[in-house]
Amino acid sequence: MTKSIRAGLRGRDMLCLADFRPAEIMEMIVLAAGLKEGHPKVDSLLAGKTIGLVFHKASTRTRISFEVAMLQLGGHSLFMSGGETQLGRGESIADTGRVLSRYLDGIVVRTFAQADVEELARWADVPVINGLTDLTHPCQVLADLLTVYERKGRLAGLKLAYVGDGNNMAHSLLIGGAKVGMRVAVATPDAYRPDPAVVEKAFQAAREGGGAVEVLEDPAAAVRDADVVVTDVWASMGCEEEQDLRAGVFPPYQINRRLTAGARPDFLFLHCLPVHRGEEVTADIIDGPHSVVWDEAENRLHAQKALLALLLAGGEL
Repeated sequence: MTKSIRAGLRGRDMLCLADFRPAEIMEMIVLAAGLKEGHPKVDSLLAGKTIGLVFHKASTRTRISFEVAMLQLGGHSLFMSGGETQLGRGESIADTGRVLSRYLDGIVVRTFAQADVEELARWADVPVINGLTDLTHPCQVLADLLTVYERKGRLAGLKLAYVGDGNNMAHSLLIGGAKVGMRVAVATPDAYRPDPAVVEKAFQAAREGGGAVEVLEDPAAAVRDADVVVTDVWASMGCEEEQDLRAGVFPPYQINRRLTAGARPDFLFLHCLPVHRGEEVTADIIDGPHSVVWDEAENRLHAQKALLALLLAGGEL
């Protein structure tokens, strides 16, 4: 079964976790865990292959993890910032996809609109990977799920609580967690709820993967009996001008000792970083014994390696 799943992933795009079956997502996670422990066949798996990193948004973890991942798999990467390509600057996305496909074996895009990534994938002849959009962040959530899997030994049946802005992280955790059988509870202020279309996809994902989805306003209810507690910055990239406004809305959604007292005693704390200590989370939580954010950050590398290996090589592993 593993070989057939891997073969079926070759050449696919990674635009949203909703596009993958539960078994395919678990294959990515299990392979990532194996690659982290060491795999004798991967140092030349992508020899001669090159991916392009087309980034319209600033990045630390996404850029470095993809570059190192390709290097460790024997391939190469080319970084192109937004000002260094014609994408959206006089050349259509369709034409850019056609051209880049003639040079590259894969394209990682970090940009604003999900529709732009989807259009690029429509016209490109090579796998397109969503490195982040305003709507979703699937690569980060693969690393999150890997982190929980290696600490808890399973994903199905665990409760994951996300508290904060109903942003791209909330969206991908809803879908990804539900796909692998988790109970996902998201608590946000009413004006910052997740996109209803994404929530509907999450309910469908729960039906596929045996998970459950709940969207509510009460952070204490979301965190109650949670195995995993997750948050993100209150003002994501592109929303910085709302920082002061959000600072007056989100304090009840801060992750702190009082709120996490309702979680399970051995809960894990995740944050995709960068973090604003004293805002979305207190220092004693992110720097305390429940925090696995540094393992989570490292796991971007291992999750990215698994994703690249599967999409670019598939059944050759």
